[in-house]
Amino acid sequence: MRPMLRICAAALLLLPAILLPAGVALAQMSPPSFVPVPPKKPAALMRTAQADPATAATADPNIQVAAVANQRAANETVQRINDYFNSFKTMIGDFVQVDPDGTRQQGQFYILKPGRVLFEYEAPSRIELVADGRSVAVRDKKLKTQDISPLSATPLRFLLSENFNLARNTNVTGVYQDDIFATVVIEEKQPMVGTYRLMIMFDAKTMQLKQWTVTDPQGYDTTVAVSNLDTAQRPDPMLFVINRN
Repeated sequence: MRPMLRICAAALLLLPAILLPAGVALAQMSPPSFVPVPPKKPAALMRTAQADPATAATADPNIQVAAVANQRAANETVQRINDYFNSFKTMIGDFVQVDPDGTRQQGQFYILKPGRVLFEYEAPSRIELVADGRSVAVRDKKLKTQDISPLSATPLRFLLSENFNLARNTNVTGVYQDDIFATVVIEEKQPMVGTYRLMIMFDAKTMQLKQWTVTDPQGYDTTVAVSNLDTAQRPDPMLFVINRN
């Protein structure tokens, strides 16, 4: 895959469907500023602490209570995120993407569940990414070429599904929350390629999506932030057609 296509595909391969909380039809946000990546934590909240059998009799009860509380908090966060993703069928909005070399690109996106999404990059970019429910195509509009991959081979299959359930996703490696952000970390292993890491950040109070960062198998980060989110309009289904001729 050509370098620019590889970068765009990596950025959007793990698209976290971009949404509003249940009951909100339209949200207007100013163009987003990119929030800092949260510090690396020693363990995900979703991982329940296990006591060593040899020391269980003398284990600090405060530590055990904290582990249970953390697990409960993680479960509540996961449920709120599930409700958030399942509260919409369509989505239209704007995005800003920062590539590994610091280059900024922007454009508009359209989502129609199940399985369909379109990312249109504004000039001077000539790239377009579309999923039609079966496949994902990264197009070069100037050269009139495209690279097609099965939707089933990408994490898009989870995030564009009609019944999103984070708790059943075995690729989730961490769930964190503080007073500002709720963060989910997902890892997807691709045969012969390596592991992609996705970090999705939400507002801790409203659960509105703030941004996501994809780390590719080579360790390069690409960040995407979204704004002007609209779940009231239904995109034209013809936007998601992939011409295979």
